[in-house]
Amino acid sequence: MKGSMLVMNKLRIVSAAVITVAVAAGLSSCGNKKNPGLEFARNMYDPIAFNPDQPNDNFANGQTAQLPPEGTMPVGYDPVADAYPNTPEGYQAASANLKNPLPATQQNLSQGRTLYLHMCSHCHGTQGHGDGQIIKLEKFPPPPSYSTGNSSRGGAMKDLTDGKIFHTITYGLNLMGPHRTQLNPTERWKIVMYVHELQKLQ
Repeated sequence: MKGSMLVMNKLRIVSAAVITVAVAAGLSSCGNKKNPGLEFARNMYDPIAFNPDQPNDNFANGQTAQLPPEGTMPVGYDPVADAYPNTPEGYQAASANLKNPLPATQQNLSQGRTLYLHMCSHCHGTQGHGDGQIIKLEKFPPPPSYSTGNSSRGGAMKDLTDGKIFHTITYGLNLMGPHRTQLNPTERWKIVMYVHELQKLQ
């Protein structure tokens, strides 16, 4: 009997404490609407860093946003591609002026093949005949074969130059999207090297 009384007393104390905390929380939340109340871990959502347009005494000119150091290049800037815009004139200029800067080594060709298989073969096919897995779904028209097809810009696909292939990978064409954000310039040049091998296949 005495044990059961102790258990009942403990339950009452715990219940009273829970009810007291709940009532206090309810009353505090219904108080002054302009007062946000207590804030937990304020530093978790107050930025420590300066905003770009915020005054900053750490620099001589008092600005947070500073000019980049001379000779640096912004992230994503591609000087070769940016020199040849996504226009018919840019495409022709790329054809006339751009040559693959990478040496034609077995390593570069092998890496170009790997990049091609991962990034291009789903549409163009493993042999470049325009019969990739997506094309087999019969929901999209096939791209022309690198060895036997004709370019939608005119001329045979087997005659595409380094610059034309690089420009097309960079900006895309027709249903093919641009790949400049997925592939850096070196990777694009390696694919160009491998596409020239596919142009030779019959």
